[in-house]
Amino acid sequence: QVQLVESGGGLVQPGGSLRLSCAASGSIAGINDMGWYRQAPGKERELVATITSAGSTNPADSVKGRFTISRDNAKNTVYLQMNSLKPEDTAVYVCFAGVYHYGTSSRTYWGQGTQVTVSS
Repeated sequence: QVQLVESGGGLVQPGGSLRLSCAASGSIAGINDMGWYRQAPGKERELVATITSAGSTNPADSVKGRFTISRDNAKNTVYLQMNSLKPEDTAVYVCFAGVYHYGTSSRTYWGQGTQVTVSS
């Protein structure tokens, strides 16, 4: 009933920037934490960054200072601004959101992922 749709991925040169978006839609009473994971073929899944409903952020050490997570509660959307991109940032980026409905407990929903490729 709830869908998360990512956008903004693509091919970028090292040192470049991309901005990912993830919009949640459906029957939503509210959203708690939102964030991004990434998965590369030769690496373990990594939690990139999270953001609470109040806007507190927690980026991973590997992206701290380069990536910024933000959200727009009115649009049920989370963003990931990625600057100074490196080849090792290449991965499928997947967003998630803790969604709750009236009369039910919170459930985590996942997007389908968007490919980010950093290469010259």
